[in-house]
Formats: sequence, C-alpha cells, structure tokens
Amino acid sequence: MAPALHELSAPDLIEGYRRRDFSPVEVTRSVLGHVERWEHYLQALFLLRPEAALEQARASENRWLRGAPMGPLDGVPLTLKDNIATQGDPTPLGTAASEPVPAAADAPPAARVREAGGIVLAKTTMPDYGMLSSGLSSYHKLARNPWDLSRTPGGSSSGAGAAAAAGYGPLHVGTDIGGSLRLPAGWCGIFTLKPSLGRIPIDPPYTGRAAGPMTRTVADAALFMEVLSRPDPRDSMGLPWQAIAWDTFDAGAEKLKGLRIGLLLEAGCGMPVEPEVRAAVEHAARLFERAGAVVAPMQPFMTQAMLDGMDHFWRMRSCLDMQSLAPSQKAKVLPYIQQWADSAAGLGGEAVFRAASQFHATRVATVNACRAFDYVISPVSPVPAFPAELPSPTNDPLHPLEHIGFTVPFNMSEQPAASINCGYTAGGLPIGLQIAGPRFDDIGVLQVARAFELIRDPQRPWPQPPSEALHHVD
Repeated sequence: MAPALHELSAPDLIEGYRRRDFSPVEVTRSVLGHVERWEHYLQALFLLRPEAALEQARASENRWLRGAPMGPLDGVPLTLKDNIATQGDPTPLGTAASEPVPAAADAPPAARVREAGGIVLAKTTMPDYGMLSSGLSSYHKLARNPWDLSRTPGGSSSGAGAAAAAGYGPLHVGTDIGGSLRLPAGWCGIFTLKPSLGRIPIDPPYTGRAAGPMTRTVADAALFMEVLSRPDPRDSMGLPWQAIAWDTFDAGAEKLKGLRIGLLLEAGCGMPVEPEVRAAVEHAARLFERAGAVVAPMQPFMTQAMLDGMDHFWRMRSCLDMQSLAPSQKAKVLPYIQQWADSAAGLGGEAVFRAASQFHATRVATVNACRAFDYVISPVSPVPAFPAELPSPTNDPLHPLEHIGFTVPFNMSEQPAASINCGYTAGGLPIGLQIAGPRFDDIGVLQVARAFELIRDPQRPWPQPPSEALHHVD
C-alpha cells in the first residue's frame, strides 16, 4: 500500500511536486486531516491555522506550476517550536506568566524556512521556559507521546517530538540546551541532530543552545540542514557559513568500516541506566562492530559536581528571572519550576562562581574523553519515557536533571550529537541511541546515523491515532 501524502518524506514531496504527481495543497490538506485525527490526544500544537497553511500551499502550488519553486522546501509542511519567534505571533515560552506580545520579526530558523518556501503549519508546545524534559506547561495543554498516551513525549521540544512521531508532516524544528532535542527524539523514536554550536543561527543565542531538525529519517534532517544552516547576522555565536554538501549524508554502511567508536554506557552522574536501555545500546554497538567499526568501552567523564553546578547556575538564572515578575505573574508559573528556581535564592557569589565554572569543566572533560575516538555512542537517556503528568523522571525539583548526564556534555563541548532509535522496551516504548562526533563534523554524524539506519533492526510501524489503531486491530 502506498503511503499517505502526510507520511511522505520531504525529498519525496519535492520530487512529487516536480513530477506533478500531487500538489502542495493536496499534501497540506492530508497533513491537516491527519492532525485533526491525532491532535485531540497529543496536544502537540498551538497557533494551528489551517486556512493560513492552505494559503501558503496555494502560493507554493502556483510557483510549482510556473516551474519556479522558491527553494528546497517549497510546499513542504513543517512546524516550529514555541520559542522560535514568528513575526506577529506571541512567543509564550510555554508559561502562563508570559505577556502575549507579538514578535517583531521571524527568528532565524523561521526566516530560513519561509525563504525556502516551507509551509509553516503551526507552532509546537513546550514546558515553562523550556526547563523541563516533559510536556507539562502552565500555558499549553499537556503534550503526550503517540507511542503511549500515558507517557511524556519528552522536552523541552515536546510538541515537536510528538508531532514528528505522529506524522504531522516530515519536518519540525526544536531547540536544545541540555538535551531538549535528543530526549524527545529518543523517547518518541524519531531522528534529530543537535548541531555544532552556531551551525544553525538562532536568536537569542545562549551558551550551549542549539536549534535542530526533528524528523522521522536522516534524509529529511539532511535536507533541512541545508536550509536551517544558512547564515544570519543576529546570532553572535554563529559559525562562519560553510558550503557543506548535506546531500552526501548517505555514505552507506561502508562509512562505518574502520571507525573508532567509543561506547559510553554510564554517564558518571545522575540516574543509573535501566537494563532495557543498556541492552538496546549494547546491541547497537554489536551492529556497529559487524559493519566493520572498532568499538571500545569508554570510562565515564561527567561527574555529579559538573551536573549539579550547571543545575545550580540555571536555577540562579531562573531565580533572577522570577524575581523580575510581579507576584501575580510568578504565581502562574508551574509550582515545580518555582520551587526549583527559589531554591537558588540563598546562593552567594562564591557558590554561583563555582557552579558556573562547571560549564567549562564539562567542556574540557568531554573533549578530552572523546579525543581517542572518531565518534561516541551512548544512551540518550538512562530511562524510557516516564508518565506524562510528571515534570521530570525524578519528580523532585531539587534533583531535576538526573537524566541528562549523557546529553548535556555535548552542549557544553559544542559537538554535534544525534539521537536515533535503536530499539524498544518490552512495553513498546522507543529507546534512543546518541551518536556524537567531533566539533564541526555535523555531516559525519549524519553519515554515521544514516549508516546505522541501514543496519539497525527493522522498525515498528509508526503509531496511529487511537480510533485508527482500533480499526486496524479489527
């Protein structure tokens, strides 16, 4: 059976438009219909505007009929995360404490997708200030995981992860400062690349913060990188633009032959790795070996002091942000976030300095540990997706980041790191494999991920809306 239009990859959509097999209007209608079937359960979107999306689709259709597409994404439906500003729209950052002020301009990722002809279908949901790895928000409805509606899609790119897994079109943009692309990707069974810091311009920039593609396939992410990585002077931390051949992402399984792969099975801090997660990553390592890679164990390089230092610094940042709010505004923030931020109120200057120094300590330790290898593989998270109603796996505002020990070091070291599905729990929840590479080697990480995509075990069918799933069982 041929896939439905909403299930097609971005390259397949572009080729279909070129051949006039179908039109951007037909595709957008298919995606909107699929969203209508799913969204009541997932609550992944806000600012969903079907008529505005169809207007963009009609303009794209006219360009294709003239043989003059605007760019490499012309007519492809996509979503943008809440915190990526779109001109004229509020940017609530997932919190009811925000003021609904219309953004003056598109942020760089939004500007790039519009220039390339992409159809902005909607924005996607996130937790308060992006400070949770769940879909719990005081502003948005609770986002859920399409693989199991009782589970979180992860965060803070919550809605984007759920939307990609559910098939709300092929392309989605999220952001990541400690794992917020890779955690939802791992828990939703999709692919993402947290690029080298500055590879994708963002505004406002911040230490460790990156935007990235969230897709079902490596091919979709590679095409998206061609657009998202285009330069923008607003990012003061942006890398000099490079003419990277993103279309060389598929170097085949041959890419793995002779590579030195580090296998990191313990983060060195935070929660222990659950047996099912460890087994899935160890199986992935054996697949790498069978393909000709040389896999060697790595010793943990993160410490609890590093993780706690970053946590305490972010608490102080949020504490100061909360102090700038009127009491009535602060009261609207999730209680968990309030407790977390307020816990920093007693930190003195020396404590804050020592906390801040852990960012650089983490960077040095990460780069030194990875130097002996071409690439490093590890779990994305030590645990599978947890209950949707919880703000974090620990549900403890004084220990909120115990699950990011594998992801956060690569934000601080500025290295590219991907998440790709490598298996499932006995209950059917996806398990993410992280693939990290040297700084600036984004295309290499994509190539290794594509090679793993070719050699990994067969994937389970993508989840269907509950009513359709029941119909299929019958």
